Amino acid sequence: MKKSIVLLLFVTAFANAQTSEKDKINQTLDTWHKAAADIKFDVYFNLMADDAIFIGTDATENWTKPDFKVWAKPFFDKGTTWNFTALERHIFFDKSGKIAWFDELLNTQMKICRGSGVLIKVGKEWKIQHYVLSMTIPNDEVTAVTKIKAPIEDVLIDKLKKK
Repeated sequence: MKKSIVLLLFVTAFANAQTSEKDKINQTLDTWHKAAADIKFDVYFNLMADDAIFIGTDATENWTKPDFKVWAKPFFDKGTTWNFTALERHIFFDKSGKIAWFDELLNTQMKICRGSGVLIKVGKEWKIQHYVLSMTIPNDEVTAVTKIKAPIEDVLIDKLKKK
């Protein structure tokens, strides 16, 4: 009986710790998205790890944090940033509890987009280590979208094949 109670307490404590960490990650991601909408450059980039990677919707967008900052700065300076809000989010942890990955559906000016990524625990804070943003395409519209992007991406495919 005592073993069952101890086990139950341990499982409950672990579940509460995971929930608390999920809350912190949700807060980190929500604050990050809001910082872009509120044109808060430093807040936005301080929520990313120093060696973070951001992959955007264009096939050429694969940035280190310093490169992403250079690209984004004019948008923040002009007040023409982006406004993403989570519609749905799923968060998962490794066994250590210091690495988490997630996927999210976002309401954006591009309509529904998908974000996914990895966060790492730095001290008591969660930092975005890797983020991938992609536009969703309804299955019934894939052919039409492919026709639109084919001329641009065929050139890029040829260029990438030659590397």
